Amino acid sequence: MIGALALSLAAPMAHGAPTGEPIRLGMIEAFSGPFANTGEAVARNLNFAIERVNARGGVRVGNERRPLQLQLLDSKGQVEEALLMFRRATDARVPFVLQGNSSAVAAALLDAVDKWNERTPAARVLFLNYSAVDPALTNERCSPWHFRFDAHVEMRMAALVEALRADAAVKSVYLLNQDYSFGQQVAATARAMLGERAPHIAIVGDELHAPGRVRDFAPIVAKIRASGADTVITGNWGNDLTLLVRAARESGLTVGFYTFYANGLGAPAALGEAGVGRTVAVAEWHPNAAPPDMERVYVEFRQRFPDPRDDYFQARTILMVEMLVRAIEAAGTTDAAAVARRLSGMRATGADSPYGAVEMRAADHQLIGPLVVSMMARKGEPGVRFDVEGSGFGFRTLTRIDASHTARPTTCRMPALPG
Repeated sequence: MIGALALSLAAPMAHGAPTGEPIRLGMIEAFSGPFANTGEAVARNLNFAIERVNARGGVRVGNERRPLQLQLLDSKGQVEEALLMFRRATDARVPFVLQGNSSAVAAALLDAVDKWNERTPAARVLFLNYSAVDPALTNERCSPWHFRFDAHVEMRMAALVEALRADAAVKSVYLLNQDYSFGQQVAATARAMLGERAPHIAIVGDELHAPGRVRDFAPIVAKIRASGADTVITGNWGNDLTLLVRAARESGLTVGFYTFYANGLGAPAALGEAGVGRTVAVAEWHPNAAPPDMERVYVEFRQRFPDPRDDYFQARTILMVEMLVRAIEAAGTTDAAAVARRLSGMRATGADSPYGAVEMRAADHQLIGPLVVSMMARKGEPGVRFDVEGSGFGFRTLTRIDASHTARPTTCRMPALPG
């Protein structure tokens, strides 16, 4: 186990160009289909994080410095295609598989990784998960080969419910989510936590819809209006969120949105003025949150991708790549078991972390870190230096929850690594 982890948040310092064989990271994600924009957005983040590592000399493995290399594998957002891409990655002996935009895909990949590693000990792989947040993945389905770098549904919902409790305007909510494991978990967790922590808030609707298949959300918006809800709680992401908030704005529906992902990918622009003071998001960080070191990295990102449409930044992607690099360097190899031992229990504290103290909890391989709940506001208002995607709207911090208060119990019984 590694204790304190020093991350390279300052401008990269070159140690000469890496000359060894590239360390390949296979990103299995939707690069076509209804959620292609989400895959492309994360790929930009990963390439940015990788470029920073390579600019300072790459990854030190033994006596050589090796560059990181991202390989894009298009799953089309489908489980079957994702498994086909996984086979392509293992055929090419890619040691690290990355995925996140679908808990259903993540669950299938997790099973595939476990089976592959059991059958093929000479070419094991690690699965790094940046956003598949079904709690089961680090509870009953936990694996020594899987590491999640995003806060899961229960962690995010606990933060949102705290903000809901503090919002005196919220009297009734409508739950709207995608009909698969993630969306079902969001709905169930919202019901349980509201009942326990905010019983004065009535749930007046609870609806699931097919992910990526609804083109017109007007009928759903009409149901929300008819319910009398003053607030919508949704875990929707990608176009399912953008189309929802656009339909709400076009119909003149003035409800609050408490969301997991309304801070990017077109949602702020789709809401416009209707979202100011009404739209809440939860994440590990946002551009108007401290610390200054992370802000500098964000400014680098915007300079690297100046098109406002490309402005979707994930601080956790920087953390994931940096933690992987440190684990490889500490292990002195890209062997999956050796790297997993170094990642398990790894911590970063204070200024060494992009956004505060974090720990890759050894018990379940769930990253435990801070969360920030933020409210949509106009650029230039107090606390809003940066807007999102050139929309003129950004987010200001409502509350920051330290890592010590975001952790949830786990039911994981972590299998031992071989050897």
